[in-house]
Amino acid sequence: MKPIWIVDDDDSIRWVIEKALARENLITKSFTNARDAMLALQTESPQVLVSDIRMHGASGLELLQTVKAKHPGLPVIIMTAFSDLDSAVAAFQGGAFEYLAKPFDLDKAVELIRRALDESLREANVEQTISETPEILGQAPAMQDVFRAIGRLSQSNVTVLITGESGSGKELVARALHKHSPRSSQPFIALNTAAIPKDLLESELFGHERGAFTGAQTMRRGRFEQAEGGTLFLDEIGDMPFDLQTRLLRVLSDGHFYRVGGHQPMKANVRVIAATHQNLESRVKDGLFREDLYHRLNVIRLRLPSLRERREDIPLLAKFFLAQSAKQLGVDAKRLSDSAMVFLSGMDFPGNVRQLENLCNWITVMAPGQTVEILDLPQDMLPAANIAASPNATNASPEHSKIESVKYISPLEVAANNASENFSHERESKLGGATWGALLEAEAASMLNDGQIDVIVKLSRSFESIVIKAALKHTHGRKNDAAIRLGIGRNTITRKIQELGIDGARDD
Repeated sequence: MKPIWIVDDDDSIRWVIEKALARENLITKSFTNARDAMLALQTESPQVLVSDIRMHGASGLELLQTVKAKHPGLPVIIMTAFSDLDSAVAAFQGGAFEYLAKPFDLDKAVELIRRALDESLREANVEQTISETPEILGQAPAMQDVFRAIGRLSQSNVTVLITGESGSGKELVARALHKHSPRSSQPFIALNTAAIPKDLLESELFGHERGAFTGAQTMRRGRFEQAEGGTLFLDEIGDMPFDLQTRLLRVLSDGHFYRVGGHQPMKANVRVIAATHQNLESRVKDGLFREDLYHRLNVIRLRLPSLRERREDIPLLAKFFLAQSAKQLGVDAKRLSDSAMVFLSGMDFPGNVRQLENLCNWITVMAPGQTVEILDLPQDMLPAANIAASPNATNASPEHSKIESVKYISPLEVAANNASENFSHERESKLGGATWGALLEAEAASMLNDGQIDVIVKLSRSFESIVIKAALKHTHGRKNDAAIRLGIGRNTITRKIQELGIDGARDD
C-alpha cells in the first residue's frame, strides 16, 4: 500500500495527523507546501492525499486540480477553517472526496481518512482486475451476441437496461459498456440500490446539504455528482423504492436534481446503465415500478444468458477462476479431472458465474491434491450427500457407500471405468468398424450442428439408459445384479430406472 500524503504548512497539524495515523499502522509522507507535493506527483503517487486549502504559495485547490488531472480516482481530503467553507464547497466541483473543518476531532479525522483509504484500495483492486484479466469470458453463441451488442453501443451514450439472473455478470457488462464508450476517461460509479437502506438511498444518490437531517454535519456529494461526465451503474433497479423512482425519472428526463435539503438545482451529465434480475414488466403491472421510468430505462435492453444457457463456457470459466484463486493465495493452480469437468458442465448453477467462482475458490482451499475428482467437490453439491441417512445405507458395504455418495454418473466416468472393457474388438466389428466413442462423437456433432442445447444432458440420459438396459438384459431383469455389474449402488440404479422410465427391471 502506498503512503498517505499530508500537505500543510502548519507543523503542528502535520505532526498530529502523522502520529494519529502511525498508531493505526499507516505510513505517511508530509509536505510543507503544495508545490513540493506537485513535484513529487511526477514520479510517485499516494493512496490518499490530505491537504490544507490555504498555504503559502500554491493553494490546496491548485493541488487538487493537479492531482485529478494525473490520478482521477485518488481520494483527496481538503482541510479548511470554518471561514473557508465556501472554498471547500467549491472544491467538490473539482472532485474532492470530502473536507475536514478545522479545528477537527482527531478520531473523526482518522475515521474519514480510513474511509477514503478503503475507497482508494477498492478502486485500485477493481482497476487492477480489469487491466490484468479479460473483461468478460465467453465463447458460447449467447455470449457472442452480448459482445456484438457492446460493440454496437461503443460510441453511444444511450441508456441501457441489463437484465439477467443474479450472478450472471451484469456489472461486468456495464463496466465494458463504459470502457468502450466516449466517457471511458471519466468515472464509473456503481450503486446497488437493494443494498442501501431506504432512508439513506436518496442521500446516497443525490447527496445532501449540511444540516439536511440529523447527523448531516457536512455537505456530501451523491453518486450522480461523483459520476459527473461518466457512467452511473444502478444495480437491482427493480428494488428502488417507489417514491425515489420519481426523483430518478426527473434526472433522466431533464438532467436536473436537488441534493437532500438543497434548493439549488444541480445539472447531471451522466450516462445511466441500470440492471435487474426481476421482471420489470410484471412489477409495472403490480404497481411496484413506474411505467414511465421503465420506458426511460428500457431504451436498449441487453439480456445476459444464465450459465446453464452457456454450458460450453463452464470449462473456460472454471480454469480461469482456479488460476485466479491460486494466484491470490500464492499456490499452484488445481486442475479438474475430465469427469469432474463434465459433472460441473451438467450442473444448473442457479447462482450462475458467481456460484462457479465461489466453488473454484473453495476447491483451491479445501480440495485435496492437485487433480480434483467428483468426490473431492463439496458434499452439498453431490445429490446423494445425505445417503448415509437413508434406510438402505446401513446394509451397504463401504465401497457401495462411497459410490452412492455421488448419484450422478457422468458418461465419461461410465465409459472409462465401467463400460470400456466390455467393448471388445468383436463388438467393434459388429458396429461396422466404428468404436462406440466415434459413434458418440458423431451423434454429439450432429446435435450441435442442429443447434440443440443441453446436448451433454441429453446424451448423458441416452447413454445411461442404453447401458442400464443392456445390463438388465444381461441379468434377465435383476436390477441388483445389474447394479453390481455396472459398479453402481442399488439405490442409484433404482432411482435411474425410475428417472429414465426403464421397464423390465425386478428385485432379485
